[in-house]
Amino acid sequence: MASAGAAALARALLAWALVALPLALPQPHGRRKVVEKEASFDTTYADWVDADLLNIYAFNHSVRRNWTEGVRVSVNVLSDHKDLPVLFVVRQKEAVVSFQVPLILRGLYQRKYAYQEVSRTLCQPQTKAEVETQHFYVDVSTLSLNASYQLRVTRVENFVLRTNERFGFNATAAQPQYFKYEFPEGVDSVVVKVTSAMAFPCSVISIQDILVGLGGGTSIRVTRDARWGLTPPLPPQCPVYDLDNNVAFIGMYQTMTKKAAITVQKKDFPSNSFYVVVVVKTEDEACGGALPYYPLSKHASPDEPVDQHNRQKMLEVMVSPAITSEAYVSSVLFCLGIFLSFYVLTLVIACWESCRQQKRKGLLAAMDSPSLDTGHARSIPDSFLGRAPYDSYGYGSFGNGSSSSAEGVTDSMGSAEVSYGYVGQEQFKRRTPSAPMRPLSIAMGERSLENVAGRPRLDSLSSIEEDDYDTLADIDYDKNVIRTKQYLCVADLARKDKRVLRKKYQIYFWNIATIAVFYALPVVQLVITYQTVVNVTGNQDICYYNFLCAHPLGNLSAFNNILSNLGYVLLGLLFLLIILQREINYNRALMRNDANALECGIPKHFGLFYAMGTALMMEGLLSACYHVCPNYTNFQFDTSFMYMIAGLCMLKLYQKRHPDINASAYSAYACLALVIFFSVIGVVFGKGNTAFWIVFSVIHIVATLLLSTQLYYMGRWKLDSGILRRILHVLYTDCIRQCSGPMYVDRMVLLVMGNIINWSLAAYGLIVRPNDFASYLLAIGICNLLLYFAFYIIMKLRSGERIKLIPLLCIVGTSVVWGFALFFFFQGLSTWQKTPAESREHNRDCILLDFFDDHDIWHFLSSIAMFGSFLVLLTLDDDLDCVQRDKIYVF
Repeated sequence: MASAGAAALARALLAWALVALPLALPQPHGRRKVVEKEASFDTTYADWVDADLLNIYAFNHSVRRNWTEGVRVSVNVLSDHKDLPVLFVVRQKEAVVSFQVPLILRGLYQRKYAYQEVSRTLCQPQTKAEVETQHFYVDVSTLSLNASYQLRVTRVENFVLRTNERFGFNATAAQPQYFKYEFPEGVDSVVVKVTSAMAFPCSVISIQDILVGLGGGTSIRVTRDARWGLTPPLPPQCPVYDLDNNVAFIGMYQTMTKKAAITVQKKDFPSNSFYVVVVVKTEDEACGGALPYYPLSKHASPDEPVDQHNRQKMLEVMVSPAITSEAYVSSVLFCLGIFLSFYVLTLVIACWESCRQQKRKGLLAAMDSPSLDTGHARSIPDSFLGRAPYDSYGYGSFGNGSSSSAEGVTDSMGSAEVSYGYVGQEQFKRRTPSAPMRPLSIAMGERSLENVAGRPRLDSLSSIEEDDYDTLADIDYDKNVIRTKQYLCVADLARKDKRVLRKKYQIYFWNIATIAVFYALPVVQLVITYQTVVNVTGNQDICYYNFLCAHPLGNLSAFNNILSNLGYVLLGLLFLLIILQREINYNRALMRNDANALECGIPKHFGLFYAMGTALMMEGLLSACYHVCPNYTNFQFDTSFMYMIAGLCMLKLYQKRHPDINASAYSAYACLALVIFFSVIGVVFGKGNTAFWIVFSVIHIVATLLLSTQLYYMGRWKLDSGILRRILHVLYTDCIRQCSGPMYVDRMVLLVMGNIINWSLAAYGLIVRPNDFASYLLAIGICNLLLYFAFYIIMKLRSGERIKLIPLLCIVGTSVVWGFALFFFFQGLSTWQKTPAESREHNRDCILLDFFDDHDIWHFLSSIAMFGSFLVLLTLDDDLDCVQRDKIYVF
């Protein structure tokens, strides 16, 4: 009973609701009147509409099968009823487009902007007949009491863009424009270029794909990527996403101020056609402009839309064919040819040098044989050996500071041991055979080398550590006496066992190889993800390419920027092969107890050279990864190994004359890691941050002072609690009590110049605060490297040494190449310090083979210049290979 009563009550309530609900709804004043009018193109209809009136305008036009023509509907609502807009519905054969006026578009922070004038383009439905008359209708309705409007429908004569022809037009946020382009026969790729003389208002350029009709009111959108296998059976149809709030829904798009360029490949559009859509944004913030003034009066609602009036932009569009597949092949071959030619040149020079050495050995053997006339060995002039006599090595202001160091060298031809010592030091014993030296030793100068043929130099290093085995016998006083001499020779700083140092410097190579593997793997994975996101979303603002010269290949958007990094890898590998050959020759000389290899020339340690070659290869790999999608978040991929290369070059230059006291691999890489850390912090937080620049400048100056002290005292100082007391003592004794000049004049000159430059760079950074902190930090490293290299060259020449032909040619050629490389580097084709639209203002066309741009040429030239710089470091002291180490001065 209870359930039956409840059901009856429910039925009664439902019946009452059905009767009462129509009475509660607002009733129209009467039956809505529908007025249908025949309308024609290019005629302005000034009319009105209210809640009781529906105006329908009927248009018809002829459609031809092989001719595409756009239709544009323009309306202007004269009444100001923002809460009761006028609704326009355009009904076509296969599409419906509707919009309201005032048109409300949203910006940042949900700001609303109202537009009274609206224009929309209708694309023409296709026909199979030769000529067909099609009808479409424009319905106008509103809930307002009275709304006046103007309606005009026109044909878009240039709706289909022509190849290599410019077309100018205007656009606003409420009056977007789009055009159709069809691929000609034989063209597989085109570049859509849009330009404007006006930077603002900000606009968006979109390449949109195809809506495929399936019948029954259903349609699907074909993706840009043809890999998904969707093949449209019909040509492009409406609607097109051409408003600021929906233009990013499909297709490829990028923001624009003055320039925009998008490369479109035919394989991604199976219908062989696409739309070029141009939309003006409601705000300029996305293009780097300021947000508009948003007035809020006391009586206005925060949701009240703002009228932007006539926010219009004039643009030009041109579609031109991109390069062909033959251009890709020729560019790859060109790139390979340039760098493989260095391999050929190196092989030719190696063969020439080998033949020259063989000829010299044959002549030496002939000279060394007894004369038929006298029975004595022939003498060999020093000039034939390719060097000046040792006595001709004057050392400028050094005088005879180390001339007595040879007095400790004694010859004991009949004994099994030869003592080799230094003035004021204990003599060190070296094991030698008792056999007499060959007569050839007479030809090695007026003072023949002692017969040094000690233990093999390639013993196992497994149980040798620098802390456990030290030729200085761990006597700290001994080190202080030697390293604080006023005039040092290389022999003073080459006293540690070669096996120990060999292992120490090999760690540089193994450490950088380990760093490279752990660094490169996540980098490769990350940039692949970036490229995938760009391909899937179509957002080309993610990556900062030079879009006017970005040639895609496969999934890569800018293959040319990646290919141009091949030089770093190939030339880095070539440098490693050169070092390997040199090390093999040196080890062979040690195994046969060659006197020159044992006791002459700059000590040969190849670990740093291997690290430099590996760093050059990694710079190429990581630069290529960076250029897969260059942007703000992965800039360090391109610069990390540049810092390493600069640091390793300085370390190698210092190691040449300071082999015993050079920095260990662990401390060196720790310092370089700190530099990279500051680089990241500076880019992320340094822009306009005064506190950061103050802290960095202080750290820069303090680090410069500490390094200067380390270099001046050859590492014989300590940073502890007594450092201030010792500094005051030195200032008192050397500056106040007696005014004496610096003990190490040459070192002081270098360090003073270095401090002036670094303090100036620190002041420049603190005052100017450059936006590109990564380049600023790299400039600091390069300036210090150039300063030290110039000092090294000057001191080498001042010491009476000479530069051979090959290093001289390398210096001159490398300097010229560096000059051209820096010219192309500073062209600045893009910059992630600005918005993507502002960055595209710097884009330029290709300048080499229609494939490579200025930055690609920078890659070519800088890789060659770095390779040449490495060769300079490798061969710079080849003139000292036959000079005893106690004749080679340290500076």
